[in-house]
Amino acid sequence: MTAQRNRLYHDVQFLTELRPYRNYLNLESLGKVCDYIKEVFVNAGLEIEEQKWIANGQEYTNVIGSYNKGASKRLVVGAHYDVYGDQPGADDNGSAVAGLLETARLIGENKPHLDYQIDFVAFCLEEPPFFGTTKMGSYVHAKSLSDNKVDVIGMICYEMIGFFSDEPNSQPYPSEELAKLYPSTANFIIVVGIQDYESFNIRVHTLMAEEAQIDVQVVSYPSGDGPAGLSDQSSYWRFGYPALMINDTSFVRNPHYHLESDTIETLDFDKMTEVINGAYHAIVKIV
Repeated sequence: MTAQRNRLYHDVQFLTELRPYRNYLNLESLGKVCDYIKEVFVNAGLEIEEQKWIANGQEYTNVIGSYNKGASKRLVVGAHYDVYGDQPGADDNGSAVAGLLETARLIGENKPHLDYQIDFVAFCLEEPPFFGTTKMGSYVHAKSLSDNKVDVIGMICYEMIGFFSDEPNSQPYPSEELAKLYPSTANFIIVVGIQDYESFNIRVHTLMAEEAQIDVQVVSYPSGDGPAGLSDQSSYWRFGYPALMINDTSFVRNPHYHLESDTIETLDFDKMTEVINGAYHAIVKIV
């Protein structure tokens, strides 16, 4: 089985139609997202765990679905399900949550024989005002792995994987140096990491490119202080774990970032499907 476009669309539709919007202030909506994610994970045959913590006096939840539970090594695949403010968040980060759920479905359908455990983790509180703090769901999860001395292969973060364009010169860059190295058309997906874990970045990129019918690029920044660290993968670096994000270049490309116009109509589900086909191949072949 390969990724199915209609399931990705259905997931993003659910997330973007939810009201009130799924930001940190709207606990009821966040709870509905958790219930939806749990149902998908259960149907995929995963073992479910909820990880809870307190931020600003309120309780928040990571939903974890584990495959091949009990294996000595662990691969983490994650995406955050909260949005920044009062916007539907189709690309940020509905596209990534849909990708996470579809990857879990594929694992359940294909039942690959692996000698490592996969934890699919849906994070809360990636967005401000919690970004970069110990209240991020990804920090809570990464710390728990470190505290329990888990042997972590690495972490793959899905972060905005749905906005593309085939128009010439549709891909801007923050620097002329990057513009010289990467395509000028915004129809590629990119593996983003740091040089400390370059071998992990290259391994994921190589495996994705073998399978995905979409251009897959890779960049390893000198450090996570800039664009490389702007999502949940940065939490895992703090504990010495290899981690990266799979990304459509986020706000560099997508003019709807953190706006009400980040709607389902702006996404390219055909290309999203190929992103997940490539990512799935990497996830099941990583070692």
